[in-house]
Amino acid sequence: MNKIEELIQQYCPNGVEYKDLGEVCKFQRGTSITFKDVTEGEIPVIAGGQKPSYYHNTPNRTGETIAVSGSGAYAGFVSYWTIPVFLSDSFSVNPDKDLLLPKYVFYYLKHNQEKIHDTKKGGGVPHVHGSSIAKFQIPIPPLPIQQEIVKILDIFTQLEAELEAELEARRAQYEYYRNRLLSATELNGKWLMNGVEVQWKTLGEVCKFVRGPFGGAIKKDCFVPSGYAIYEQQHAIYGNTDIRYFISDEKFKELKRFEVLPGDLIMSCSGTMGKIAIIPVNAPKGVINQALLKLSVKNEIGSKYLKYYFEDTITQQMNDDARGGAIKNVASVDVLKKIQIPIPPIAEQERITGILDKFDSLVNDISIGLPAEIDGRRKQYNYYRGKLLDFKQLTH
Repeated sequence: MNKIEELIQQYCPNGVEYKDLGEVCKFQRGTSITFKDVTEGEIPVIAGGQKPSYYHNTPNRTGETIAVSGSGAYAGFVSYWTIPVFLSDSFSVNPDKDLLLPKYVFYYLKHNQEKIHDTKKGGGVPHVHGSSIAKFQIPIPPLPIQQEIVKILDIFTQLEAELEAELEARRAQYEYYRNRLLSATELNGKWLMNGVEVQWKTLGEVCKFVRGPFGGAIKKDCFVPSGYAIYEQQHAIYGNTDIRYFISDEKFKELKRFEVLPGDLIMSCSGTMGKIAIIPVNAPKGVINQALLKLSVKNEIGSKYLKYYFEDTITQQMNDDARGGAIKNVASVDVLKKIQIPIPPIAEQERITGILDKFDSLVNDISIGLPAEIDGRRKQYNYYRGKLLDFKQLTH
């Protein structure tokens, strides 16, 4: 019998009472404040996001604070603070401390995070209201049991935070070595990369560029249940080959010039710009849609080498040169073609990409390395959190 079971047997063998949150918690709205009203300081301002919007010099909450974002894309996001904060477009959930520990209520709300998101109301700007959450029923075990639950879940949270911190450190290390490995320096009139001589060539010299269909996306009335794949912006951003839409053989022939082949790179050129992925050998045969650019490499450069060089150098340059308003677009494919890159011999390219592949797997591959460990830890945490917050209901 574990500690929780022993405590349940001691304090509430017949079950625990469930109450509406509104009966045992006070819901208090924040105070509206805009950036121009802020006096710069160290107090986080909690509004509609997952992180502080800005920092003020005066708090309106102290002690333990459970905050729920009030509106926007992250409306309903629950956070917990032990430092003074200023709640703006958000509200706090203040439990009756004779019955509930604030940290216990926080873990209960995080366990119901998706359910809270589902209470969103409104059209263009969604809102979450305390009155909706007040109807949720919370189990109220005796305080010693709540203390033990909080203790266990704190350990899980700390372990996950340590893994996240290690992942961030590894990503910084990866970016450092990627930059080192891909940097060329001039010495005695020669350009060297890792001691190996390189040639500078433009992207237009080493790649063939094809931009997605002009005049808009491939129309929905062209879609068929199965056939040739349509590669979209998400495939460049996330690097997957999960296909949602297909076109017929006849339509594929019409769009033949937009065909992608294994080894081609596809790049996002609108909105989230410069994200780039390689079409793998076993990828479905298909074409690119709008907002994508296809780069077919020539023999003197490897697809992986070019992908890593993009991520290290060119993506930022593209974003700096982008044009447009809220949604940025590639300034010009002709400008992109003129960008010069250092090209070492193929053997050196393969050595560099071999090293970077290992780093990339460690920090980005969700099936191995730290992301896989974090994902496994998170699933374990969610499972045990659900178990710990599930009590037999007391019947009168």
